[in-house]
Amino acid sequence: MTTRDTLRLPFEPATASIARTKLASFLTLNRASTRTLDDALIVLSEMVANAISHGVPAEDGMLELAWGIEDGHLVLSVHDGGTGASLEPIEFDEDSLSGRGLSIINRVAERWWVDGTAGTRVNAQLALA
Repeated sequence: MTTRDTLRLPFEPATASIARTKLASFLTLNRASTRTLDDALIVLSEMVANAISHGVPAEDGMLELAWGIEDGHLVLSVHDGGTGASLEPIEFDEDSLSGRGLSIINRVAERWWVDGTAGTRVNAQLALA
């Protein structure tokens, strides 16, 4: 049984759809609950959208995505080549057209964090229910 996957995909909006399909397959193979699957797909979509909208591609024009099961949790990671960004969730309302990504991640994930030591890697942890 696979407990970790890493892939590199093109730095473009269509990557979110490909990533969701790959993650759904991984979670299905690892018998994750429907709730975990739904929450993970939302979080990953927002992470990829934020990277594409606010980050920069790696030198090879790609975006790195990873996920794994660790100690009863799903850990998601999206890594782009950008540096120095301020990543803080902002409050939004139902009429907001943008700026909701980190707030959604903040509400759905158990926790999330940023590693800016080599580009920008946004990580999120979700419970396996």
